[in-house]
Parts: sequence; C-alpha cells; structure tokens
Amino acid sequence: MFSVLAFMLGCKPSTPSQYIQPDEIVDILVDYHLSRAMAQIQPNYDEQNYCRALYWNAAMQKHGVTQEKFDSSMVYYYSHADIFSNIYKKVYDRLNDEYTLLGISEGEIGRYSALKADGDTANIWPGRVSHFMMPMPPYNRLDFSIACDTSFYEGDSFLMQFTSDFVYQSGTKDALLYVAVIYSDTTIVRHTRFYYSGLTQMRIDCPANGAPETIKGYFYLGKGHEASSTMRMLFVNNIQLIRFHKKHEEKLSVATDSLSRDSLAQRSDTTHVSGRDSIGKSAQVLPISGGASRHRMVERIDSLKGAR
Repeated sequence: MFSVLAFMLGCKPSTPSQYIQPDEIVDILVDYHLSRAMAQIQPNYDEQNYCRALYWNAAMQKHGVTQEKFDSSMVYYYSHADIFSNIYKKVYDRLNDEYTLLGISEGEIGRYSALKADGDTANIWPGRVSHFMMPMPPYNRLDFSIACDTSFYEGDSFLMQFTSDFVYQSGTKDALLYVAVIYSDTTIVRHTRFYYSGLTQMRIDCPANGAPETIKGYFYLGKGHEASSTMRMLFVNNIQLIRFHKKHEEKLSVATDSLSRDSLAQRSDTTHVSGRDSIGKSAQVLPISGGASRHRMVERIDSLKGAR
C-alpha cells in the first residue's frame, strides 16, 4: 500500500495525448514567433499579413500539425498557466539565439542592444527582457523598480522601448505601460496604452533639478470590455530602458521625432505630477536592414517553404 501511494505521489500530471506535447510545442512556438518576425521584412501591411500566414502555414506543415490541433493545444496550455509559463521560458531562450543569428535585433531595438548599465548612454533595464502575459493574476502585471545610483545625473532623460505580440482569439486588446521617475521633490509619471503588435517607444524628459532617486513602473494587460474565457496572450520582448545623460539629449530628440512620424494607431499619454506635461512618442515596428541579416532571413524563409 505504501509503495503504491509513493508511486502515485511521485507521478507528475502529463499532457493528454490529444494535445501537442510540451517539448514539441516549444519547437512550434519558436517557428510561430519567427514567422511573424520574418514577415516584417515586407514593405507594407498587406504583404506582411500575407507572408505571416504563408510562413506560418509552412511551419505547420514542417511539424506535421494542423491548425485545429495547434489551437486546441494552445487552449489547453492557456488553462494551465504555470505549465505554459515554463514552456515560454524555453521559447524565449531559443528565440534570443535565433534573433541574434537572423539579425532581427537590428533597427531601433538593435541600436542599444549592446549597451551596459554604465556610460553616457546606458541600458538600465533590470532582469529578463522577455515576458509572457495573460489577462489574469498574477500573469497580467509585470512590475519593475530601479534604484538610481551615482551614475544617474541631473537632467538625465530616458527612452523606454519594447516589442509586443498579441495573440488573441477574440476580445479587445488593452495593454498599458506605466513609468514613474521619482526625485526628492517631484515625480514624473508617463504612461502609454498599446493595442497592436510591433515596436512601442516612450520618451521621458526630466527636469534639471537633481538626479532621480528611483524609477518604478509596470506593464499591465487588461481584460478588455468583453467577459470572455477565450485565449488572450501578450508577449513583451526586447525590453529596454535607455538612460541618456544631458549632452546626448539633442541626438535622442532627433531620433524619436523621426520615429514618431511613422506611428500609426498607438497613443501615448503623459502626466507630470508637478505640472509640466509633454507629449510621448511611439512608433511601429521597423523592418530589419543589412545585407547579411537579410540573407540569413531569406535562408530561414526558404527552409520553411521547403517543408511544404
């Protein structure tokens, strides 16, 4: 009796056989995200949508999985959030390697990808740069806090940027980024809502009245207006918080002003607690550039097409 009980306690629940197993769905999800990233090399929105579907269908055939089985498996894992979170840790590790190989990190995200936490221009984002979110606690919110040390100066400005990928069966997409830069005598608050997959940027200009003490904020994924249990997921990738010392502020302004002209349906709202408001900047995802990177991307696309 004791041996039977020990055996039962030692057994972990396994994924039912009618669903894609965890190791295999990691492989498929890597190709899913790559197919979406590769479609971004197309020059316009319609071609991006067409190629996104084309590459994804090729990936399905490569793995011998139907769309129906993939969808039902995703719904199963969605209802087992702890398992799904662990799966995506493996997916993100694989994607980081693939993105580096294919050069997908080029463009605005790639401009700062090699920065450390010191220097006049520094990436001060702490911890993981990719996160998986669902509109249910505790997966609907990602908090962060940065203690500012002596490398932060009076007049520093900041650029928060990241890429997002919404995977929704239905419902309203409603995500928020909130950032507060805290000084000894004031707090500057910035927030932006984002609804579409792509690159989002938010500029944070700060007054010249001392160095900041703390930077706090969070990402939040809302439930939307509809009550629904259908699959709704957000993948936040390539998170960067870039700090600029004052002498680099003019160069940053030129870069973000140029990017803002390409912005489509995103909106950025700003509140400065002490009363000095400014308008935020956001931009859509940019196509990758560079001959070598584009050549590697084409090879990856051809490998998917060859699976059909």
